[in-house]
Amino acid sequence: MKKQIIRFIFNIIFLMLNAVVIAYAEPIVAEGAVPNETSKQAILNKMYAIYGADQVIDKIQVRTVSAPNGWSDSVAKIITSDLNKVKQGKLSIRSTQLELIGKVSNQSDIPQTTANLQNLVQAPYRLNIRLTVNQAEQKILDDTLKNRIIEFESGSVILAESGTKILDEMAVALSKVTGKKVKIIGHTDSSGDAAKNLTLSHERAAAVKNYLIGKNIPIKSLSIEGLGSNKPVADNTTSEGRKKNRRIEFEVL
Repeated sequence: MKKQIIRFIFNIIFLMLNAVVIAYAEPIVAEGAVPNETSKQAILNKMYAIYGADQVIDKIQVRTVSAPNGWSDSVAKIITSDLNKVKQGKLSIRSTQLELIGKVSNQSDIPQTTANLQNLVQAPYRLNIRLTVNQAEQKILDDTLKNRIIEFESGSVILAESGTKILDEMAVALSKVTGKKVKIIGHTDSSGDAAKNLTLSHERAAAVKNYLIGKNIPIKSLSIEGLGSNKPVADNTTSEGRKKNRRIEFEVL
């Protein structure tokens, strides 16, 4: 499950110009490089208006980058409330070429959201939109996890009591997801050695898998992946942010 932060909420990471905007989970992280302070504020102000200033983490840098005339205005135009409908989203911005990929809850949202966003784009900018309907099975898992953190003992792969309670609920939810394979994805914060974090995230995902197998979830329906600190959903410079980044996600394949 790719949290809409997973997949569970809507988290957007903006990598401006030659980077990417990824929607993962709350809060929304604005990240990348823009040519000037005016461009930065135009984008931030639009995000603040839509998502709320308390939900946006500003990590945008101002530095010398090449940008087409009117770039910041064109990018800011497509930051609208329509993006709230997109889960597991990814918005790529490369000069004048824009691409939005993601999932929506209802089939009827696709044509309207597509039309609304396309109407905001003018030449020479081009927007390619690829939206699909979110799986009902994914919603079952997302609604069960409810953006909660499956906790482990500090620095270990031993599940905390609170973590096993959540997994007991997830086992019930997974039993309803019949005929689908589910990937368990482990994440860490950025503290410590990156290679060790990658290993830890993989081992924690494996620990979750083993616990669920013990709850009679078929082993063949579960796979694991460890991403270490490579996909943060919050600011690693704060204790609260690091806590949110130490997480387990479930993705219906």
